[in-house]
Formats: sequence, C-alpha cells, structure tokens
Amino acid sequence: MRGSSLIKAAFGFIGFMPFCLMAQRSAPLSRTTKAPINGTYAYALKCNYLSTPLGVDELHPTLSWKLSANNDGVGTAKYPIYYQVIVGKDSTEVAKGTGAADTRGSNSTSIVWNSGFRVYDKPFTRYHGAALKPFTRYYWKVICTVDTSMAVGARTSTAQSVSYFETGLQSIYNWKGAWISDNHPISFKPAGYFRKDFALQKKVKSARIYIAAAGLYKLMLNGKQVGDRELDPVYTRFDRRLYYTTYDVTSSLLNDQNALGVILGNGWFNLQSTAVWDFDKAPWRARPCFVLDLRIVYEDGSVQTIHTGKDWKTRTGPIVFNSIYTAEHHDHRLSLEAWDLPHKKADQWHKSHDSLWQDVIYRSAPSKKITSAMMVPIRKSAPIASVSMHKFSDTDYVFDIGQNIAGISKIKVQGKAGTVLRVKHAERLYKDGHVDISNIDVHYRPTDDSDPFQTDIYILSGKGEESFRPWFGYKGFQYVEITSSAPITLTKEAVTAYFMHSDVPVSGHIHSADTILNKIWAATNQSYLSNLMGYPTDCPQREKNGWTGDGQINVQTGLYNFDAITVYKKWMQDHLDEQQPNGVLPSIVPTDGWGYEWGNGPDWTSTIAVIPWNLYLFYGDSQVLRHCYNGIKHYVDYITSISPSGICSWGLGDWVPVKSRTPVPFTSTIYYYTDVQILSKAAKLFGKKEDHIKYKALAAKIKKVFNETYLNKQTGIYDKGYQTEMSAPLYWGIVPAQYADKVAEQLNKTVMQDGYKLDVGLLGSKTILDALSMYGYHNTAYQMASSRVFPSWGWWMVNGATTLYENWNIQSKNDISMNHIMFGQIGAWMYSGLGGILPDPEVPGFKHTILRPGFPDRLNGYQVDHNTPYGEIRLNWKRAEKKKSSVITLQVEIPIGAYATFYVPAGYAPVGKSPNVNWIKKSVVAIDRHVQDGQNHPSFLAYLPSGSYQFEFQKQ
Repeated sequence: MRGSSLIKAAFGFIGFMPFCLMAQRSAPLSRTTKAPINGTYAYALKCNYLSTPLGVDELHPTLSWKLSANNDGVGTAKYPIYYQVIVGKDSTEVAKGTGAADTRGSNSTSIVWNSGFRVYDKPFTRYHGAALKPFTRYYWKVICTVDTSMAVGARTSTAQSVSYFETGLQSIYNWKGAWISDNHPISFKPAGYFRKDFALQKKVKSARIYIAAAGLYKLMLNGKQVGDRELDPVYTRFDRRLYYTTYDVTSSLLNDQNALGVILGNGWFNLQSTAVWDFDKAPWRARPCFVLDLRIVYEDGSVQTIHTGKDWKTRTGPIVFNSIYTAEHHDHRLSLEAWDLPHKKADQWHKSHDSLWQDVIYRSAPSKKITSAMMVPIRKSAPIASVSMHKFSDTDYVFDIGQNIAGISKIKVQGKAGTVLRVKHAERLYKDGHVDISNIDVHYRPTDDSDPFQTDIYILSGKGEESFRPWFGYKGFQYVEITSSAPITLTKEAVTAYFMHSDVPVSGHIHSADTILNKIWAATNQSYLSNLMGYPTDCPQREKNGWTGDGQINVQTGLYNFDAITVYKKWMQDHLDEQQPNGVLPSIVPTDGWGYEWGNGPDWTSTIAVIPWNLYLFYGDSQVLRHCYNGIKHYVDYITSISPSGICSWGLGDWVPVKSRTPVPFTSTIYYYTDVQILSKAAKLFGKKEDHIKYKALAAKIKKVFNETYLNKQTGIYDKGYQTEMSAPLYWGIVPAQYADKVAEQLNKTVMQDGYKLDVGLLGSKTILDALSMYGYHNTAYQMASSRVFPSWGWWMVNGATTLYENWNIQSKNDISMNHIMFGQIGAWMYSGLGGILPDPEVPGFKHTILRPGFPDRLNGYQVDHNTPYGEIRLNWKRAEKKKSSVITLQVEIPIGAYATFYVPAGYAPVGKSPNVNWIKKSVVAIDRHVQDGQNHPSFLAYLPSGSYQFEFQKQ
C-alpha cells in the first residue's frame, strides 16, 4: 500500500492502521496491573450526547463521558483503564455504589444496571439494564480503575460524578391530552392564544410539561415564559414525524391557582408567505395545533395530569401575522395583558375579558410518530448592541449591529397610538445609506404588499415605552431600517439584536499568527451557526432551506468546531422520512415535496452516506450509520440503475464556480463512488458479508471506468486539468495509487500557474485545500487559503465580511447572499490540512488520531485544539530562526485513553532527544507502510500515547 492509501484514510475515509499500532487497539480484560489512579475521574457525563436530558424515549440510550487523570501512564498499554457504569433510581445508592465488590451497589433494588468492568476502548456505552420506565429519573456514574480485581488496596477513581437522565412518555398512548386548535381556516392570519386555569391541592414533588406542536409555540406558566428555547419545535416533515419537548416546571407552580398559556405560530407548518418552493401548498398545511400534558407528582406519591382538552379557551391577540420566512406583525393596541396569569392574580381583567375567549376544537394528530426531541435547542445569544445609528429624518432611522447574523431585532420605542413602524432587515446598504434587500428577496413571490420581506410591522399602543420582538421567525441581517408613519425619537440603544441558532457546544479552536486565517475561521463559524436551526440550512434570509449540498460539504467544518451530533442525527432522520421507496432523496430536507426533480443528484444528496460516515469517524459511534444503512443502500441502488456504465450524469455540478466549469458527470461519478465505498465499508462493519463483496466490486468498477474516461496516465491530468478536476479525485480517493503523486504534482502546478487564486465552485471548494495538504503541498495550500485578493476567502474579509458569501464575486448580480455556508470547508481544513488532526477510520472517534500538521514557510505560528470524545487534542507550534535555519517548537497533548501517530512534514527532522518517543525514518518500510517515498511525504513518524509532549524540528 502506497502513499495514496494514507491520504484516503485521512481525508477520503479509507481504512488506515500502521503495523506498529496493531497491538495497541485493546487491552486484555484479565490484566490486573496496579498503578496510582488518584485524581482520575470521569467528567462530561452525557446521555444521548446531552447533559442531563429530560424526555428520553430510547430503550438503550447512549451514555458517554470523558476521563481526566493527574498521573502519567494512566490509559497506556502499561496501565490500561477499565470502567464500570452503574445506573439506578436512587441517587444516594448510585453514589455509594463502588463496584462489583460492593453488595449494596449490585444488589440494591434501586440499581437497574451494573455494567461490570470493561476495557476502556471507547468513551461511551449503550444502556442494557432493566427496561426503562416512562416518567422516571435515572442516576448514573462511571467508576474508573486499573485493577479489575477490586482487591483490598486496589485504586479506583476517587471523584465519581453522578449524573442523571429522565425518561419521557415513550409511547403516544401515554399522552393524556388531546390535540387542540382554534376554529379558524389556514388563511387566517392572527396567532392563536390558548389558556387554562387549574388549582393544586397538595404539596408538589415534581412537575413536567410535555408539549408537541404542529407549528411553533410560546409556552407560558403563571405569566412567565417556560424555558429559553426559541422556534420550538424544530422543523420536520410534519405529516411523518413530530417532536415533543419536556420542561421541568416544579419551581414555577404556585400553591393554589395556576394558569397555563400557549401562543401558536405558523412556522413551516402553515406558511402563508409565497415563494418559489411552494411551501404554502404543503400537503400537511393546516391551522397550527398542539397537545400538552402537565404531569404533577405530589409528595404523597399521587399523580395529577393537567392536559389539553375542551376545558381550554382560545382567542387572538396582538400577534396579527407571523411567517418564519418573511417577518412578524404586532398590534399592541390588541395587547392581552395578564392573559396568562391565574384568575386570582388578575380578577378584574378576567371579569371583563373572559367572555372574549372561545372554545377550542379537537384536531387529529398531524402525525402518528411523536417522539422526544433529543437534540440541543435553538437559543438566542446575549444582546448585541447597535454600533451606529444614522437618522435620515424623525420617521427614518438606520442601525448597524456590526456583524451579519441569523436572528432577530428587539425594538424599544415610544410614540402615539396607532403609529406604524416598519422594521426592515438587510445585509447591505445602498450608496445613499438606506437598507438594500435586493440580494435576498429574489425568490420571494408576494401576492400583495401586506407581507413585505424581512420587515416586521409594529403598531404602537401609545402607552409609554413599548418593546417589540418577533417570536415565530428569524432573519439574516446586519442592518435595520425603521420607518414610521408618525415622528418618533430613537437613540442608538433603541435597537438590539440576538443571534439565534442551534445551541451546539464549541468543540474546537484555532489561532494563527496570520490574522486573516483567524478572521476567516470566525466568519466560517458565524455562517455555520447562522445556518443551524434544528437542521443545516444554506442561508438565513433568502431561503432557509436545508440544501443537502451545503450540508454534506460542511459536515466536517461543523464537527471540528462544534459538538453537533444531535442536530445531524435528527437531520438524518429527516432524510429517511423524505426518502422515496425507490431511494431518491430531495435536494432540500425537510421539504413539502419540492426538490425531488431538481438539484438532487449524488453531488448533493450524498448527505445520506457522507454525514453518517463522518459521525462515525468523529464520534466512534456507528448508531446513525447503522440506522441509515438501508437508506444508503436504496440510494446507491437507484444511482446504479440509472448509471449502468458506471458514469453518473445526474447532478448540479460545481455550483457557482469562478470561471472554469467541471462537467457534471465528472463530479457526480466521484460522489457515486464515494457513496458506494461508504456502503461497502459499512456493510463490512455490520457483518453484511454479501453486501460488502457486492459493493466493493461495484466501487472498483466505477473507479476503473472513471479513470479510463478522464485520466491521462501519461501526464497525470484529469479531463481539462481544472482545479476541481485535479483535486476532487485526490480528495475522494478515486485516483489509482500509482498515479496519485503525479496527479498531486500536477494539481500543485495548476494552482501555481493560476497565481494561487481559486478557480473552483462549491464542490471544488471542498477538495482543493485538503488535496494539496494531504500530499504535502502545504505552502501552496496556505498561500491559497490566506490570499487577500480576488477570488478568495480573504478577499471577503478585507472587504468587511463577518460571514462567508455565496459568490466569490462580491459585485455579482446573482447568487450573492452574504451569509452562506456553502464555501465553508476551509474551516475544516484549518484542523485537518493545516492543523493536521485527522480521525482514523480503522480506530474511529479519535481513539487513534493521525497527526499530519503543515509548517508553511510563510506562517510563523499556529495553534489548534479539538475536543474529541476522549478529550482535547492540542497542537501549538512557533517558528524561530536559529543558526540560519528555521526551527519549529511544537507542543502536543493527547487525551487519556487515546493515542496518535505523528508525521513530521517533509523537509523537517526532529532535533535533539524527545523523552519516551522514538522517531522512525520513512525508510523503515515494514512500519511506515502507508507513506510513499517522495519529496512531499513525511520523513519521520512517531507513536504518541496519551500525554503532553514538546518537540523541535529543524528545516533541512
């Protein structure tokens, strides 16, 4: 196996495992070596990749953790770690349980699972104890040891954090409530308000609200909003799946009278705005509805459930129109103050207004599948203050918040009753300083002027200072223009903004000595988060669609920077819910039906394979891949049925290129090959021998015909030699091994001849930088990535961008959304290509990490860290000139239970001695079997067990 095989392992997802590391994969369970383990403990305990989740419906939830230790050697082959998971209903019993030798921990009736000691080969396990009961809290902890005998004097972890998860309804038959709505048609614009009063007679032990909605909801209890979620529930194919959310409201209940309130928004369920995707014609469309159970457990053990039914009342209020696509309209003259308070809190109000509330109606459930939302919610950020305000007149003001975001604005204003404010949101300004939405309203097809694009409309009540914010939509913007029907006085503080996105935890950082890379990284993350709203989108203003192409291109950018598995897991379920019986997927997911006939070739909808495979690589958890296996198979079989020759002509191609256009069959065939490769490897992983053989042969066939069609073996040039045509085959591993170096050399020459300027579209932007880096052309990749001239990412930055754009040409008349994630792969390259942190498909989840950093000549320092399932991997290097030679000082940290193979970039060699590290020259072929001889391949490698290291490398 030659150099290209390592490349495919690291970047193109083909298996890799050096001979010298084979013995490190696992430790024998019979081993009882003792070593100091004081200070070793499990932390970051999560269930289903969430901290202390409520509403767990899975029978075998995933329990995961990380380890910390203060002792060298723990987690190595010399001192292997074993773990034990204890789960029970009583927190005290779980906390006291100390392991197999502890009779209380193993025999107590409150303990529902004791895993026994297991080799710490991965930082998670599936629960396999007694059947989990609904509405039950389970406590759990992890015990760590290096001695499974648990004999007297054996050392176990001294700090054992106890976490918990709580089960939900588990079945639709456990709901007590009915689906209710108001008696208005789908064309009715005002939002429905719903309320119910109830009394408590006993002391409450615990209380949970379970709520599902078709549409969006704002949940109130005794006049206060419940939770901090925004735009809940997340968008799904509503007629096939709905999610419910669980809230702990124990501390919010009053001793006697209480009141529940719900406002329903349209969301994507009843979209009344009209655009090219015809969401107003969705097959599920109806007036929003919801179901709610408030389950109260009293101190005496009795249970009472307050639920939706005919005893609820409804009416309309100040939200007179709402659209997640366009904007929201409020009329504060219709304010319902105290509507969500219990009677005794607002007796006078209820006496005069109760007659205006009407009976609710029953509705059938929009879907038979209603499951718990096991994913991070959408939340809003801290307030973002305006950085400037320009007053054109006392009826026209423009505010700048200083950055492009997805989110909302909040307006504080005082004026005469009936004054109408139009609050328009935009990404750019006209030359005269007014906001310009011409780049983002191009797909909107309004039927009249009552629903202006990205323009909230507020009507003042005239009762002092008033505050407005939308509840059922969001926008993409940097500038806000407020025009009013009557004079008002505004200050810069009148407008604040909130950034909104799925609240995924941060899992990576980079810091470069080159400030342009830092700006590009920050802008990439800003665009990624702006386009994560319970599903990945392309842009937060013009479309808000879950374009599959943008999603598959940027999955690694997402996973290096954020712990986003719960969002991707949900989105893959959306894919399966949308997949046709013949395997075809739409180009936007979820969808109302649009996208099955345009834009959905393998270059886009390879999401069904590429994303589950990357989740497996990054987390070491094959659950999503297994769940999607049949979907991948059906999809591959469909492509095969329409591509009998092995060349696939179905797809969009290299979208929005600079100038050169790669043929669609070229890129679509590469993605077809990639999907088949993933399917073949998944079949092997899951023991599906016949499928593995079948699809491995199919992959070989596709590879053969592709190279016969496009590769000039004499020159090493694919097709016309464009940047996408040269980099995509290298990145995705379809180049024959014996030609890989020649193709890489030609790619490097092409980029140099192009003046280090980009000449790619969407698909080429995925592959160009990593293809150069994986073959050792770090200088070329860096020079292209850090360019500040057109066309480049840096060109956007020097022109004021805080997010990524949709088009390399800032002055383009088309395709010029200014907050688009489609060109975001550079965010992953900063970890994989420049930082050199790569997962190993043979030992996934960063149990074994391939470290192949680059030291570009023009870069003087770089720091990168990624929080893997085992803990943080860190690399930090600086350059100094010593004795007329460039010396790199590098610090590396490998987390407990993990290990790495470090490859020194070509042209550098270790300086001095490194304690406990043996540098191996590439000439030792028996060990260095994955690194081909050649000037651009690493010269030295070393095996690094968990620990901290410092090295020096001298340029030769």
